[in-house]
This record gives sequence, C-alpha cells and structure tokens, in this order.
Amino acid sequence: MNLKRLIDQAVAGGLANAGFADTPAVVKQAARPEFGDYQANGVMAAAKRAGRNPREVAGEVAAGLDVDFLESPEVAGPGFINLTLSASWIAEQMQARYRGDESALDVATARIAIDYSSPNLAKEMHVGHLRPTVIGDALVRVLEFLGNDVIRVNHVGDWGAQFGSLLAFLDELPEGERGTSLKDLEAFYREASARFRSDETFATKARGFVVKLQSGDPACSALWEQFIAESIAHCEAVYDLFNITLTTEDVRAESAYNDDLPRIVTDLEQQGLITVSDGAKCVFLPGFTGKDDKPLPAIVQKSDGGYPYLATDVAALRYRAGELGVDKAYYVVGAPQTLHLKQLFALGEAAGYVDGQDFRHVPFGSILKDDGKPFKTRDGADVKLVDVLHEAVARAHDVVTTKNPELSESEREEVARVVGIGAVKYAELSKNRMTDYIFDWDAMLSFEGNTAPYLQYAYTRIRSIFRRADADAAALDATVVISEPAERALCVKLLQFQETVEQVTADNQPNVLCNYLYELAQSFMSFYETCPVLSGAEAERNSRLVICATTARTLQLGLSLLGIETVEQM
Repeated sequence: MNLKRLIDQAVAGGLANAGFADTPAVVKQAARPEFGDYQANGVMAAAKRAGRNPREVAGEVAAGLDVDFLESPEVAGPGFINLTLSASWIAEQMQARYRGDESALDVATARIAIDYSSPNLAKEMHVGHLRPTVIGDALVRVLEFLGNDVIRVNHVGDWGAQFGSLLAFLDELPEGERGTSLKDLEAFYREASARFRSDETFATKARGFVVKLQSGDPACSALWEQFIAESIAHCEAVYDLFNITLTTEDVRAESAYNDDLPRIVTDLEQQGLITVSDGAKCVFLPGFTGKDDKPLPAIVQKSDGGYPYLATDVAALRYRAGELGVDKAYYVVGAPQTLHLKQLFALGEAAGYVDGQDFRHVPFGSILKDDGKPFKTRDGADVKLVDVLHEAVARAHDVVTTKNPELSESEREEVARVVGIGAVKYAELSKNRMTDYIFDWDAMLSFEGNTAPYLQYAYTRIRSIFRRADADAAALDATVVISEPAERALCVKLLQFQETVEQVTADNQPNVLCNYLYELAQSFMSFYETCPVLSGAEAERNSRLVICATTARTLQLGLSLLGIETVEQM
C-alpha cells in the first residue's frame, strides 16, 4: 500500500466533489505532528482561479473527502487542509502488515536494463567501481521488489589496444606460470605496460596481437579467453564478498558487439547520418557544440578504420532497445560521462534505434580522501576495491570485539563481515548520488547517527526483546491497539514504507530509503523509551510485540533492498 497515493486519491475525490476535478491533488507529509500526518496544499491555487475565498474552498474540499480512514479534516492557515489518519484504521493496517497480507502493490511495471559496475578487465576493480556497483545493485533490488522485469547488464571492457600488450606479455610466459601471474592482475598489468613503454620490440609485438585479436586468430583468441576468464574471476570474488547480485551470466562485454560495428556504420550511412570529417566517420547532432560553438562530432569510426567507445555503445544501445526489448535502460555511470551519454542517446533516437523508450543516465559524484583529493594510494595508484572491503571487515572486527567481547570468535567474524560490508555500502547509498563525499572509516563504522551499524543494531535490539519475552515474532496472536503518541508515530512511519520505496525510483536515489530507515529506527527508539513493551497487561504487551515484529521486518527488508545484511546479535 502506498499511503501517500491513497491520500492523494482521497483529496482528488474531495476536489472533484467541490467542483475542481481538473485541479491536481498536492499532498505532502506534514512538517509537524500538530498538523496531522499529511497536509493538502494547492487549494489556494484552485480558489484563486475561481476567484473565491481559499478557506471557503478548502472547507468544501474537506467536506467532500468521502473516506473512512481519515479523522475529520481540519482547515488551517490561508487554505491548507490538515489530514489525520484514523487510529483504528492505522491499527487495522498494522495488523495487515504484520500478517503480510497487504493489498497488491498498485504500481506500473516495466522491462528495465540496468548497466552498472562495468569494470575494465585489464585491471582489478578499484575504489572507483564502488559507486556504480553499489548504486546499480540497490536500484536493481528496489525495481525488482516493485515487480519490474530487471535485466542486469555488466558492460565490461575486454577489447581494444591495451589488450595487445597484455596478451603479448601472457604469450611470453611459460604456460604453467600464466595462471599464477594473473592472480595479481594489477601487478600483471603494470609489468605489461612497463614493457610496452620501454621495449620497442615488445611494443611492435603487442600491436601485432591487437590485429590478431581483431581478426579472430585462434591462438591469440585462446590467450584472450584465458585472460578474460581470470579477470572475471577477480570481479566475481569482489561481488561475492560485497553481496552484489551480478553474475557471470550478466556480463555482456564490449567484444560481444565487435562484429556489429561495421553494420552500425553502414546503417548510419544508408540513413544519411554520416559525415566524413578529417577522415573519420561522424554524426553531427543538433544541439551539440564544442569550442567556439563549432558542431561537436559523434565519431563512430576513426580515420584509421578503428572504432571508438561510442560505436560500441551505439551497438549496445541498439541491442538493448531491439533484441532485449526494454522499456527503459539506466546507465549507472560517473558524471564525467554526461556529454558522451547525451550524444549516445540522441544518436540512438536519430537513427531510430530508440523509439519512445526511456534511456537514462544515472550519474554520480566522486569519493575523496579527507584532504579533498581523489581516493588513491600515496603513489597515485587506484585503491583496490577488495582491499577496501577486507579493511572494512577487519576494522569492524575490532569495533565488535570492543563492543561485545562475549561473542565467540566465529560469531565476531560473521558480525564483522556483515557490519563492515554494510558500513561501506551504506556510507555510499546514504548520500545523494551526485554528492562528492569523503571516505571516513570512523564515521561509517559508528554505532551512532545515520549509519548501517546503527540500523543493524536497532534490528538486533528488537530481536533481543523477543528473546527476553521467549516469543516467536512470526506467530503472535494479538489485536493492535494504539494508545500513545510515540506508538502512533512509529506505526505511521511503518505504513510509509511502500511510498518510500517507490520514491527511490522517481529519481533513482537510494538515499531516500536510507533516510526513511534511519527515521524508522529513531521512531522505534522513541517508542521503546516511552511505551513499555513487556511490562504491561497481556493485550498491550502482545499489541506492542506485533509493532516491534513489524518494525524489525521492515528494517531487515529495507536494508536488504540496499544489499545490506542483518545479524541477530552485535
């Protein structure tokens, strides 16, 4: 149930009954409890158009709210309507939430491709892959929860000139040493690159391997396949540790589109979209200009006959729109690629590859060190993502050991894994994705404030209530009764879960869900402090246990949509 949508529909009915059927219902969550739960605005605009007194119109709209889940609406200020949910209705909905028999999700679903993570298989994943991997995976989980048919796409880099030096270097190693050398992919990459720069004979050989690879030479292709398999294994190890849902089946690499590139160029030529400029085949699209307002070319084939990234991206776009038949495609790619993706989508529309489908860039900012500089090692190298994750778990182990030394070592290791990985993910997802943020170990592993450990701890506190009560949180037989303000506030917050999850997809902002979960945990703490759960009469005790169980389940579900696990004790 989307609570806000339900109230929107009620207000729309009230406007129609008052003779304002064409006026949109503008409903917002109330800023303060004394205003009720929601507030209907927009009546003043309707009154102004009709030349009438806003409070008089608001009164007519309030009287026309023919619903049984609201208490008597209250006209306030110059023409607002304060809306308060009926306590009995809240209790009924809480009962339904606990039983898990809510009404169906009433949302429009679609077939959606999400392009995310996208590492370059020439190197190991580094901290720069954290944001697209975590944001993309959270969006996938949320969209699937809402009933969409989601296609995960890992558009990995496995083609191009750099692979010539890597394959030439691999070719020179004894066959028995190849697998061992590739275990440290980063070191392998550095050695091959150094040879390319310092040894002209090797560089010539590397260029020859590029030609062999592109022409399908069997021996070269076999080396390439061995290299790619090991590279993908590196990525899978990170995904497994990081609880990311991408698998090998989701990989559709640049090389998959190689044979389609000449066909793309031919098709664009036949459509009259190609202009040859300085020997390169380009498409000049309206609205794209560079320095001195000169038209900016979208190059699909270089003057030497090679194909740039744009050509591969056009082929991928055509595949997603055509063969996959998606309604939407989201590209979780850094903000610096904004111009490139704007050109790509415009070219896709101009060529007719995209026909009414929603192809959208989901950009994000940068991760910085505390000095405001990019997050890199002291020598300027990219920090390996797997090293970040291992350090997160190690630091979490220290925190957990200090906080709860009574746990066994195996318990501490499991809690450290869940807390450490969750902390890194949540530190990313709790920010507006366009915001640059400083990578701060102490802040992300804190048990206070808007962090994963705080939310995970809130969940364990609720679970401890059921251990003390010797009660099964999934098998309570109670009628929910709401008597205290903190009790009511918590229940209303629980009923806002569905609308929050839908709001995440409005602008692909997972931080909306993070903020909700943080507020939910705070509401629970206020409830727990003012509403004794286990010391009251049996009916009150069981009612509040139902509320506790529903809160724990909502926290666990919300965190799972962010790709974050929970534990029973911390």
